[in-house]
Amino acid sequence: MVVLDEAAAALDNGAFLGALLQSMDAGVLACDGDGRVVFANRAMREITGIGPDGPLPPGFEDLAFQHLTTPDQRAMTRAENPLLRALHGEHVISEDVLVSRPGHRVRIFDTSAQPIPGPGGVPLGAVAVAHEVTALRRVERFRNCHIAVEHVLKQASTAAEAAPHLLRAVTATLGWPCAELFLIDDTTGRLQSVGHWDAAGLDPEGFFRHSPQWGQGITGRVWESGRPIWVPDIALSSDLRTAHERERVQICLRRGVRTALAVPVRDGGSLLGVLTCYAGTQEYEPDLLTVLLDGVAAQIGIFVAQRRAEGLSRQLARAQADFVDLVAHELRTPLTSITANATLLAEETAALDPEIRGMSRVIARNAEALQRIADTLLDLAGLDSGHLGLNIHDVDLASLVADAVTCLRHSGGRLTLVTEVPAVLRLPGDRIRLRQVVDDVLSNAVRYSPPGAPIHVRLRAIGTMAELCIADSGIGTPEGEHARVFERFFRGSNVRHQGSSGSGLGLSLARAIVLLHGGTIRLSDNRPSGTVVCIRLPLAGPPA
Repeated sequence: MVVLDEAAAALDNGAFLGALLQSMDAGVLACDGDGRVVFANRAMREITGIGPDGPLPPGFEDLAFQHLTTPDQRAMTRAENPLLRALHGEHVISEDVLVSRPGHRVRIFDTSAQPIPGPGGVPLGAVAVAHEVTALRRVERFRNCHIAVEHVLKQASTAAEAAPHLLRAVTATLGWPCAELFLIDDTTGRLQSVGHWDAAGLDPEGFFRHSPQWGQGITGRVWESGRPIWVPDIALSSDLRTAHERERVQICLRRGVRTALAVPVRDGGSLLGVLTCYAGTQEYEPDLLTVLLDGVAAQIGIFVAQRRAEGLSRQLARAQADFVDLVAHELRTPLTSITANATLLAEETAALDPEIRGMSRVIARNAEALQRIADTLLDLAGLDSGHLGLNIHDVDLASLVADAVTCLRHSGGRLTLVTEVPAVLRLPGDRIRLRQVVDDVLSNAVRYSPPGAPIHVRLRAIGTMAELCIADSGIGTPEGEHARVFERFFRGSNVRHQGSSGSGLGLSLARAIVLLHGGTIRLSDNRPSGTVVCIRLPLAGPPA
C-alpha cells in the first residue's frame, strides 16, 4: 500500500506528465510569463540542435528562434512567433513554421500554441506543439508542381524551350538550388543537356552542360541502368570512384551541392533521357522524393515522345509529298508513251505471233494501271495544294449514282446490287469528281466481297445533307483501322495478308474530293460482316 501511495504521489508531482512529453514525436516548447523558454522535450531539442538531456543552455530562446522562417522563407520576427503570440493571449491553430538551420535541410512543422492561464486571466506562460509535416507539404507542393509542369509543356514547342521553366518549378518544389535535363540525341545516341535551372542565377564553369559518360557519374549511371539513383552525400559516396566521377564530385562540391537525385525520363519502355536534381544539404525521404520526381519525369517523357512523333510525322509527310510529286510529274510522261506504244503494238495482231501478242497486251494492261496510279497521285497533289479546283454546277446526284450502278452491272461478273435511290436529288457539285468518288467506293465494295454477295446502295436527303451509303458483306476492316483507310497508300492488314491488289489511293482521293465539297466520308462495320461507307454532302453546295 505504501508503494502505491508513493507512485501516485510521483504522478501528482508531474513525473508522469514529464515522461509523456519526453516520449512524444512532436516537439513541445514552453515559456514563462517573461518569454523565457523553460521547457523543451527531446523532440524539440533535436529540432533546435541541442543535446537530448541536461538543463537548457542560457538564452535558449534566441537559439531556438533564430532559425525560424515563415512559409515564404522570410526570417520570422518575434511578433510572428507562435509561442510569443500565445504568451500575449492568442490561440494559434495549425500554422506552418519552417526551421532552416545552416547545413541542414529545411523542415516544415505544423505548429499550434496556447497561453497557460493564470490568476486573473494573466498568462503564466505559453506552450507550443510542433508536428513535422515536411513530407506532407512536399506532396502537396508536387501536386501544384505537376500542374505547373503541365502548363509549361502545353505552351512549349520543344524540350529545350520548356526545360528552364519546368526545372524552375521542380527546384522550387523541392527547395533545392538547381537541376538539369538531359535527353538522348536521335542522331548520335549520346545523352546531351537540353536545359538547366539555377535558383541563384549562377552558372559555375563546368557544372552545367557537361557530356555524361555511359555508366559513370550519377546521370551516366541512370543512363546505363534506367533506374533512379539517390546519393545522400556525394562527398562521402564510395561508389563514385573513377577519375571522371571524382572530377564531377569536386565540381559539385565547389557549387555547394551535397545531395543528388537522378531519375530516368521514359516513354513506356524506351529511355529518352535523365532528370538530375541537386541539393545543397543532406536530404532524407529518398523513396518519397523519387516517386514524386518520377511523376514529373513521366510528364516530360510523354511530351518528348509526342514532339518526336510529330517531327517524324512531318518528315514522313514531306517524304510522301516528294514521292507523290516524283511519281506524278516525272513518271507520267514516260508512262503515257509506254501505254500508247504498247496499245498500238497489241493492235497489230496480224504481224505478231500469239506469244508476243499476249506479252503486248500484258504490257499495255500494266502500263495503264501505272498510268491510273500516276493520274490519281497527280490529282491528290493538285487537290491538296489548291492547284486543282472544283468545277461546280447543278448535279443530279441520284442520276449520277444510278448511272454508276448501271455501268457496274454491265461490267460483267457475278454482282448483286440492291439500290434505294430517289428519282431526283440535286445539289451543287463537280459531276466528274463526284463520279470518281462513287466509282471508287463501289469498286472497293465489289473487290472485297464474295462473288454474288449483295451490295446495298442507298441515297437519301436528311435535312440539309445528301447521304449516300454503300454497304457490302465482304471482309470488312480490322478494328482500329477505320480512320486510317483514308490515308495515302494505307491498306487494311487483312487486305495485305489476303494478297488483294490495290494502291491504297482510291479512298484518299475520295476523301479529298468530299472534303472540298464541304462534306464528310466515314467508314463503319456492317454486321455481321462487311463495310459501310457513308458520304454526306451539303445540299447547298461547298463553302465558298
